Amino acid sequence: MDPEFEAGVFLVDKPEGASSFYMVRKVRKALGMKKVGHAGTLDPFATGLLVICAGRPATKMISKIMEGEKEYFATLRLGMETTTQDPEGEVTATTSVGTLSETVVEECLQKFRGELQQVPPIYSALKHKGKPLYHYARKGIAIEKPPRSVTIHSLERVDEGEQLTDSSPYLTIRVVCSKGTYIRTLGADIGKALGCGAYLTALRRERSGCFHVRDSVDGKKLQEEDARQRLLEKVLSVTDVCNLLQ
Repeated sequence: MDPEFEAGVFLVDKPEGASSFYMVRKVRKALGMKKVGHAGTLDPFATGLLVICAGRPATKMISKIMEGEKEYFATLRLGMETTTQDPEGEVTATTSVGTLSETVVEECLQKFRGELQQVPPIYSALKHKGKPLYHYARKGIAIEKPPRSVTIHSLERVDEGEQLTDSSPYLTIRVVCSKGTYIRTLGADIGKALGCGAYLTALRRERSGCFHVRDSVDGKKLQEEDARQRLLEKVLSVTDVCNLLQ
């Protein structure tokens, strides 16, 4: 590690299949530092921006970094529901999509804009008695948390806008939301409102507050020998981040 490097923030484009903690371990190994953490979990099936802080001066800013609004692109598979509301779970229900026009879809999305009460999914990193909810869910214990207030600042359809049917059951949306919003739950709730159920087949985080995935390091490259160099070429200093967060 460069002797002058003590702390910084890294924007990483997390690849599909890797856990957020796995990416933290890769950064930790590349930098030779123990004090490394991320500012907001991405599920293994999801891709996109993961903000990773290294060094105590940077990790102390994690909670403030997480305050910013988030932007996602999500693809819903209509007509099916899973235990986890994503591709990692078991299918629990299959329902005909029918024929859903662009107008019907837009009327549905309108209901989810603004402030919502959202129940956190039982498969989530939210803690209960010191352990994440997924710890209990994997043992068959469903711990339900009370609804929380979240805000959907923007929700729009970004695919071709064609009719949705059993042979064309995929709906892609762009979401800008407050911290603490579960896009998996939003997708499942949209599916229920459309009358056919849904689960997320893909999720990509484009932005977290003022940080954008276009400025990130390719997470796949962090397994290569020059991972440390790649990180340090794009490091954001603690001072820079403090100024951005003001």
